[in-house]
Amino acid sequence: MKDNITNRSSTKKEERLGLMLWFRITRIYNQINREFNQHLKRWNLTAAQFDILVHVGSHERLSQQELANKLFVTKGNITQLLRKMEDLGLINREQEWKTKYLSLTEVGKEFFYEVVSKQEQFQASQFSNLNYKEKKQLLDLLRKIQKP
Repeated sequence: MKDNITNRSSTKKEERLGLMLWFRITRIYNQINREFNQHLKRWNLTAAQFDILVHVGSHERLSQQELANKLFVTKGNITQLLRKMEDLGLINREQEWKTKYLSLTEVGKEFFYEVVSKQEQFQASQFSNLNYKEKKQLLDLLRKIQKP
């Protein structure tokens, strides 16, 4: 009977700890996301536009379907974003038969190199309170809890 009570108490502590971890991860995610979006405002970009800029800029040429697959969205969902980025002179869209291909314009390439490097520095700075070993350990732990 006593072992049963001890096991339930231990289980409750484990559950409470799991809940506290979940809340902490959620708070950190929300905080970093707010700061990320705030930082992107310097270039008048949304997170979705930044994501597109990174994916298109990381390839010489990318089909709209390939981009949709990388972003886990449908082609239709990104059409409006692409149109806005095209209007800003950042992206070229070319139609070849049934396929639309995307690439960065010269202005888009310059913008890509300016924004992406600054954003990478900003994101890395979010973990500046951790030394290299701690960052590696955190990454390993996060991978361990991530479901495949």
